[in-house]
Amino acid sequence: MDQTAALRLRQAIGRTEDATRGRSAVGRRPEDADDVLGTFATDGALGFDPLPFLQALHDVGSRAVVIGQVAGIMHGSTELTGDLDLLWDGTPDEAHALREALARCGCAELPDLDRVQVGYRVTGAVGDLCTPGLPWGTMTVAPCLTRAETTHDAAGFTIRYAALDDLIRMRRALGRPKDLRRADELVRLHP
Repeated sequence: MDQTAALRLRQAIGRTEDATRGRSAVGRRPEDADDVLGTFATDGALGFDPLPFLQALHDVGSRAVVIGQVAGIMHGSTELTGDLDLLWDGTPDEAHALREALARCGCAELPDLDRVQVGYRVTGAVGDLCTPGLPWGTMTVAPCLTRAETTHDAAGFTIRYAALDDLIRMRRALGRPKDLRRADELVRLHP
């Protein structure tokens, strides 16, 4: 199984650590991110390491798919981030798996998974858990779950992440300046 995407993520985590070394928390949460700079400019980037949560998702059998800028990084984007967003199917079985992974990773307050989008916080990562019920402009995102790509991390777990074409469409459907810029970057990287 290909390890390139997982290696890119590990390298980005290291670059994030280097870039935020000496940066103090200012109380700006990832949900306060602007539409241009994104979550890297928030406190979410401080100590950002989603790998333990991604491993927990694998360990509990979750089929959640990495979306957002972490997926972009896995496809080669150079922009850093401070959050990990996931797309999941909204089923009771997957909700059970997500709750178990969240608890394993120090989530003190389990989110209400009956909502189409809900924030979460675990040791090393914050982000949103999104179901296909969340509006994505004119895009239907449910097929992204079955078209997801996989990569194998050197620590022995698999990460599912949005396929390149799906991620580009998701970014364009959202239409924020950061999403359009990042979609264009991905198109340049993969002509």
